[in-house]
Amino acid sequence: MTDEASKAPATAAEPAREAGRMERIVNLAKRRGLVFQSSEIYGGLSSCWDYGPVGVELKRNVKDAWWREMVWSRGDIVGLDCSILMHPRVWEASGHIAGFSDPLVDCKKCKMRFRADHLAEANGGVMPVRHPGDCNGELTEARQFNLMFKTFMGPVEEDANVVFMRPETAQGMFVNFANVLDTARKKLPFGIAQAGKSFRNEITPGNFLFRTREFEQMEMEFFVKPGEDLKWYEYWKQERFEWYLRLGIKPENLRLREHASDELAHYAKGCADVEYKFPFGWSELEGIANRSDFDLKQHAEFSGKDLSYFDEESRERYVPYVIEPAAGADRATLAFLVDAYDEDEVEGELRSVLRLHPRLAPVKAAVFPLLRKGGHPEKAQEIYTRLRPHFPVQYDQAGSIGRRYRRQDEIGTPFGVTVDHQTIEDGTVTLRDRDKTSQERIHESDLLAELLRRIAGA
Repeated sequence: MTDEASKAPATAAEPAREAGRMERIVNLAKRRGLVFQSSEIYGGLSSCWDYGPVGVELKRNVKDAWWREMVWSRGDIVGLDCSILMHPRVWEASGHIAGFSDPLVDCKKCKMRFRADHLAEANGGVMPVRHPGDCNGELTEARQFNLMFKTFMGPVEEDANVVFMRPETAQGMFVNFANVLDTARKKLPFGIAQAGKSFRNEITPGNFLFRTREFEQMEMEFFVKPGEDLKWYEYWKQERFEWYLRLGIKPENLRLREHASDELAHYAKGCADVEYKFPFGWSELEGIANRSDFDLKQHAEFSGKDLSYFDEESRERYVPYVIEPAAGADRATLAFLVDAYDEDEVEGELRSVLRLHPRLAPVKAAVFPLLRKGGHPEKAQEIYTRLRPHFPVQYDQAGSIGRRYRRQDEIGTPFGVTVDHQTIEDGTVTLRDRDKTSQERIHESDLLAELLRRIAGA
């Protein structure tokens, strides 16, 4: 684990090369059915994206890997799926109505909008008075812009019917703390996990899937006894950092950055970000925060309900502290996509390869008949049908075998199964590993077990 980026100086060509790499990844995502622009036939909707047939499987695998790690593999965490719409008082208690805002400035000349803090950061900490670049238009004074999407519940659009699209999933877990205690019979320390949609009216969304107005979060609130919070904070920082490594993120592209005291939220005792080195720079994948007892105390005050915990062993009552690992499913998907993207040259052609971890790969295996005759297609279809109930698998007989391999490489398929003349003779197939140069013969009766072993054991 490292707390800082590599000190190696960047070459002059590196920013352009990295920017070009990001463009090629976006083009690949469109070409191979990973991600499409939302409402594309109408000109698209800014910062909104649709996951295609391949992309939806990748994102689902990321979320499933998180859920398996955080809920299924543990006995101290349970899951929830809370409503997107919540009582407006929830957001008063959480502080979102009063304080969930960013400083907004407008260019009086070109009418573009910016976050004032981002402009100041890019200008050496000093807020510019004019739009940087060719425009040079005068900027307005900064004003606070609330990021929550507002809507109305019921047939009448009036203040009494105002509700908000949730900007985070965390509050649903806090307001259900007592319900989980009563029904799941958990003792501290324990956690509540949730993965679901959130909505933020970002001033400056961008960088493909990284910052969007509609996104999915993977959050867990881990409730602990006051005084034990520091121990669990350190534990979850390590656990969440290593999760990305276990799923194939290169160590040199990952770091853990502890927040300085002036970066912390007013309620936080500590916070650290798992950051990834995207082509556009180091950016947050996941935050791990020690939220103290702020959230439960706030909701207890605003709701009038007792949200304390009675410890039967110590015979004392207290409000638990909370350690919160909060990750973005879309950001994580983008990080795995970027990190897996590789290029090489085959027969004079630039080949794109997604070296995704087998557990994340949208398609686990592809089945190919070497020829369109000699019983090859029939046997390949038989094997394809046999594998299909167990994991996502594709059948492809169009074009040369090399081009078929390359198509699968571009969507990250780790294994290829080729049916040839020898298959008809002795029942063996060629098993190709995407990331290895060697191929091996394996009997078709052993194929399913071998693929399951490799997927699970990778």
